[in-house]
Amino acid sequence: MNSVIKGASYILAFTPDMVLQNGTTQTTERTINPESEYLKQIESHLRTFEQVVKYPPNQSYIGNVTPDELVQIEQPWYDKEISAATRFGKYGEIMPQDEFICLMQICDVFDLVKLEKNFVETTKIKLMNHPLIGADLLDRLKEGDEAEIINKLVYEEHSEPIYHDKSLVGCVKRAHDLDINLNAHVMHENLTSKATNVLAIMNLIAKNNINKEDIDYVIDCSEEACGDMNQRGGGNFAKACAEVAGLINSTGSDVRGFCAAPTHALIQAASLVKAGTYKNVIVSAGGCTAKLGMNGKDHVKKGIPILEDVLGGFAVLISENDGVNPEIRVDLVGKHMVGTGSSPQAVITSLVTQALDKAQMKITDIDKYSVEMQNPDITKPAGAGDVPLANYKMIGALAVKRGDIEKNDLASFAERHGMVGWAPTQGHIPSGVPFIGFGRQDILDGKIKNAMVIGKGSLFLGRMTNLFDGVSFVIEANQGKTEEQGYVSEEQIKGLIAKALKNFASNLLAE
Repeated sequence: MNSVIKGASYILAFTPDMVLQNGTTQTTERTINPESEYLKQIESHLRTFEQVVKYPPNQSYIGNVTPDELVQIEQPWYDKEISAATRFGKYGEIMPQDEFICLMQICDVFDLVKLEKNFVETTKIKLMNHPLIGADLLDRLKEGDEAEIINKLVYEEHSEPIYHDKSLVGCVKRAHDLDINLNAHVMHENLTSKATNVLAIMNLIAKNNINKEDIDYVIDCSEEACGDMNQRGGGNFAKACAEVAGLINSTGSDVRGFCAAPTHALIQAASLVKAGTYKNVIVSAGGCTAKLGMNGKDHVKKGIPILEDVLGGFAVLISENDGVNPEIRVDLVGKHMVGTGSSPQAVITSLVTQALDKAQMKITDIDKYSVEMQNPDITKPAGAGDVPLANYKMIGALAVKRGDIEKNDLASFAERHGMVGWAPTQGHIPSGVPFIGFGRQDILDGKIKNAMVIGKGSLFLGRMTNLFDGVSFVIEANQGKTEEQGYVSEEQIKGLIAKALKNFASNLLAE
């Protein structure tokens, strides 16, 4: 039987000071042009936490505003607000920077995160009211150090500074004196990824009434790679996050594939569950500080806020078929093969029609396509256009070429089978996975019968190959528990044993 999607969560961590201190665009600019006009102007373009919470795409990301509702709000969205917005959503939450900094220390098991005493005292009070952070996690938060100690670690011992409201409130120490893979900058990146991942897992568990002890396996598919000088990407983020989240019966491993990694990971999870290797597998990912303010220069130039001011995370639970939740069709998988080629038409053909042809389906037989769901507010000012819309136009053109729709229906294809983008620029986050929460609910509610999740990735960024990458799979309404040919259920086995014992007893009495 096919495995099912039992739940999904989506979280954001608002990190404006990390935009300035850790985003690659900003750190590079400080190195090559420290007196640039961009660096002088950027602070005035940063948003407040309240603005970030009320921003329509962010409310969509955590589940409070559906794609159908978001598309009704006139673009651009950066000057629009959801008046009734809250930091907690149907699928997750938006965490303010001070709480997130403390969560980083909660997730640190090597005493690398040092925080200033007064900052900890103030923020701990806020965390005590957080619905998911109990006494067990709060006990991990240390009392804090004097400001002089933090200053010495930053200015004399190469620690990565942590700022809040432009004030130095802590730092991340290097984990080794010589190993560049364990320097303070890398450890800061990895700890932010870990903390956002843990927050996503905790939201998944809480919002779907999941028993932590039932989780067998975790697959991390974020962008970072932890390791040391002997194995730079050795891992394992998954098990490290499971430890903090309290998944005591689970193990795990990491999957990397740039932006396509989450879709690869979901296919692997669905296959593991269908094979009976594990019963409950979580696929999750944390955020990436390097992407903060990535298009900031274009945003400032256009006079709009820095919109890439949040770290993103997500988690999805894949479980055994329960006869209710949407199924993952691992027999309907598309893939960008080594010999496919990198033209847009070749990529879309391999990812979309390869899977559908296996079931003799038309492109229009899929109700919704979840592609690279990037927020157009972010990409348009940077000259990248509306990324989801561009993908839907290519799929629609392919449908015309195949004869699945008429040419005059091309203009309406995106509206019927696509969605507007709402995901933050966090690399792996936008590609396919943002719709899984909404898609699962729409299928359960009978609004749609199926959807295709498409993940694409740029492998050439790693300088190991010039190849593009991508995979896709179909999710559909549950067909009900049906026994596969040759399969005997546990209940059937019990019935056969009982029948055999009854026959045996009758034979004894007859003798």
